[in-house]
Amino acid sequence: MKKKAIVVHSGGMDSSICLGLAIEQYGAKNVLALSFTYGQRHLVELDFAEVICEEWKVDRVQIDLNCLSEITDNALMNSKLDIENIKGQEPNTLVVGRNGLMARVAAIHAEHLGAECIFMGIIEVEEANSGYRDCSRKYMDIIQAALRMDFSNPQFEVKTPLVFMTKKQTMELAYQMGIFHFLVENTLSCYEGIKKAGCGNCPACKLRNQGLVEFIKDHPDFEFSYKKSLS
Repeated sequence: MKKKAIVVHSGGMDSSICLGLAIEQYGAKNVLALSFTYGQRHLVELDFAEVICEEWKVDRVQIDLNCLSEITDNALMNSKLDIENIKGQEPNTLVVGRNGLMARVAAIHAEHLGAECIFMGIIEVEEANSGYRDCSRKYMDIIQAALRMDFSNPQFEVKTPLVFMTKKQTMELAYQMGIFHFLVENTLSCYEGIKKAGCGNCPACKLRNQGLVEFIKDHPDFEFSYKKSLS
């Protein structure tokens, strides 16, 4: 199997927009969606990833990184811990090094399949608002430099097309692409694994729902099944 791009795909909104962008650029048959299990409490997100890939006719692979639970602990992987996001502190849902690890694993597979890029759906608003240190372009530039050395390929890219956008801007992009309604109904962001509007309290829900509220202000006629719950 040869591919031109791999998308790290969680089943959330941002990674799914990246999947759509990769399909636009390379064609569905040339793209592979790569999902990870790592003991996440919102494992149901991968069910959404599968639905999206089936709908968009994209090949999908799922890789087990459950060893993470043996070497670190956090509220995203330990359901016995309450999710906390105290102002001025890093959230206890931070999985240290997670995005870097996923990028490296995805890139190794990409190199094996002949692809010269991977897509990551990170946005710096996650770093600024949620304390996720591995959600910046600066971080991914470091990972990219190491990968280029690993592969002896100065052209290999870690693409982060959403990284400098706000949540609302990512939604506007999906809307322009004609995929936003599908993604609003068929992606999951909530760390508790609650569908639609989610729990409303975890960092992921707060960012997503605030973005939706801002989007609705500019597009009042845009309808989806849980719109009223956001008002």
